[in-house]
Amino acid sequence: MTVADAVAAAALAVPARLGPVRLVVVDGPAGSGKTTFAASLAESAGALVLHLDDLYEGWSGLDGSLWPRLSAQVLEPLRRGLPGRYQRYDWGLGAFAEWVDVPVPRVLVIEGCGSGRRLVDPLAAVRVWVEAPDDLRLVRGLARDGDDARAHWEQWMRDERAHYARESTRERADVRLDALGRVVHGPALVDPDAPGVPGAAG
Repeated sequence: MTVADAVAAAALAVPARLGPVRLVVVDGPAGSGKTTFAASLAESAGALVLHLDDLYEGWSGLDGSLWPRLSAQVLEPLRRGLPGRYQRYDWGLGAFAEWVDVPVPRVLVIEGCGSGRRLVDPLAAVRVWVEAPDDLRLVRGLARDGDDARAHWEQWMRDERAHYARESTRERADVRLDALGRVVHGPALVDPDAPGVPGAAG
């Protein structure tokens, strides 16, 4: 059983807290491996994945209007058993673009920096934290976004440090994973020797 299989099983073993939906959040600093793990989790649980990269209002969007929009457009409708709908942020245009429908899934994975904030605690079945060294994260980020984005990345890393210190996200997580998707905390849910996701990024 992989780590993703174990997290999926843990989520499915508890009652739904978001209406009929079991919510799993995958949080952690940018470039730590969240996207890769969320994809594995989606496969294991047959889950729908929502990427917060599609909801941030640009490089300064970690806090601000992010959570009110996510709550109003997605979480509250799902809590009532209704489909959600959010407006995708187009990073190239620097503006919100088309609307994206969110059906009512059995399991929803919300992946991204800030997904595990305190406000999600009453809703989440499992909270996952993925971490990696800062230098590795920056290398991954610039490989994806280009060296012109270095100043944005450095500011984002400062913003997320402040956010995580305020929210105690790492300390509140049910499962903590390293940059390769290996368990570093959470033996009550996951076998620490379970295989992770080699080469994880995102």
